[in-house]
Amino acid sequence: MHKFFSNRKLVLTVICAIIAAGLITGSLALGKKDKTPAVQKLGNDLFGAVSRVIAIPAYGMQTLSTNLNNFVATYEENERLRQDIDKLSATHAENKSLKEENRELKQLVGLKNSMTDYSLTPAIVLTRSPSSWQDLVTVNKGTANGVKKNQPVLAGNGLVGRVVEANYSTSKVELISDNNESANRFAIQVQAKDGNYVNGIITGYDKKTNEIIMGQVTEDKDVAVGSQVITSGLGGVTPKGLYVGKVAKVSKEDYGLANEIRIKPAAKLSNVNDVYIAKLD
Repeated sequence: MHKFFSNRKLVLTVICAIIAAGLITGSLALGKKDKTPAVQKLGNDLFGAVSRVIAIPAYGMQTLSTNLNNFVATYEENERLRQDIDKLSATHAENKSLKEENRELKQLVGLKNSMTDYSLTPAIVLTRSPSSWQDLVTVNKGTANGVKKNQPVLAGNGLVGRVVEANYSTSKVELISDNNESANRFAIQVQAKDGNYVNGIITGYDKKTNEIIMGQVTEDKDVAVGSQVITSGLGGVTPKGLYVGKVAKVSKEDYGLANEIRIKPAAKLSNVNDVYIAKLD
C-alpha cells in the first residue's frame, strides 16, 4: 500500500512539474527579465499547492501503515513472550515432579538398605479412588509375585499400610490413614523419656496437617516431641519394629495422662506412588 501511494505521488508530481515548467517558460517569453511574471507565480503556486495536496494523504497513509506495522510487531512479540512463559512454567512443573520422584526413589533405596530382615517386593500404585483416597490404594503386584494378605507396605521412610486383599496380579492396600470404623487398627508404640514404651493404636488421620493420631494411650508417661514411633507387633497382624513416624504433638488431660499423640508419618500419605511390599525372612 505504501509503495502504491509513493508511485502515484511521483506521477502526479511529474505532471505538475511539467505543467509548471510550461507556465514558467511561457511567462519568461512574455514577461520582462527583471520581474517575476504573473503566469510564473501562478505556476509556482499551483505546483506548491498540488504537491501539498498529494503529500498530506500520502504522509497520513504512511503514518497509518507504520502504526499498523508497529501494532502487529508488538502483538507478535507479546505472543512469543506468552509462549516462552508457558514453556518455562511447564519446565518448572516437570522439574518439580522429577525432583519429587527422585526424592521418593532415594527414600525407597535407603529404606531397602535398612530393611535387612525383610524381602521387599517393589510395586506401583495403579488406582486410588477419590471417595476412599486416604483409605485404600491398588498396586500392581499380587499372589503371582508372592504377595499375601496382611503383609506390611512401605513407602518414603516407613510404614504406609498393609495388604488387605491379594489377587493374582494386583492387591488392595489399606493405608494407615484409613479413618473407617471397620478398619483393622495398627498397633504402635513410642518410647517415653524414662525409656519405657507407651502403647496405643492409630485411631485417625488429619489430612489437613498430614498427621496420624495415636489414641487409646493408657500409660502415664512423658513423651517427647520428635520421638520415633514404631509398630508394636501387638495383635500379631503387623510385625514389630516398623518405623511409622515421629511425634509432632502430645495432648494431655488435666491429670497429666497423654490421651492423644499426633505423629508426622514417614511418607506423604496423600501422594503415595511407589511402594515396597515387605515379607519377614
